[in-house]
Amino acid sequence: MTDREWAILEPLLPELGGRGGRWRDHRQVINGICWVKRTGSPWRDLPERYGPWRTAHLRFRRWTEDGTWARLKAQVVALAEAAGEVHWDAQADASTVRAHQHAAGARKGGARRLIRRHTRGWVAPVGD
Repeated sequence: MTDREWAILEPLLPELGGRGGRWRDHRQVINGICWVKRTGSPWRDLPERYGPWRTAHLRFRRWTEDGTWARLKAQVVALAEAAGEVHWDAQADASTVRAHQHAAGARKGGARRLIRRHTRGWVAPVGD
């Protein structure tokens, strides 16, 4: 997160501290959360420079439940709109194109293999 981005977010975040002692720095944890969300990696793979993965995961969950993320988003969007930095004319195409089943290399007529059960002899698969 850049210094400019942090200057916008910092005043909107909850106070550091609370019960149980000192909290890890919000900026470091938010950077870790952003890393996980950007890469799609599991929380346990969070690099050490962002602090313990449990801390980032717990804060992400806590802020999701108490509405902190929603408030941050609403306030950042409002600030951007006031500065004329938001353009609502964007469009997204969410269409998908699926290949026909034969394009995937499936056998014609479907797979027909025999399954050995724990009984005597061979039996046909269920549904054939």
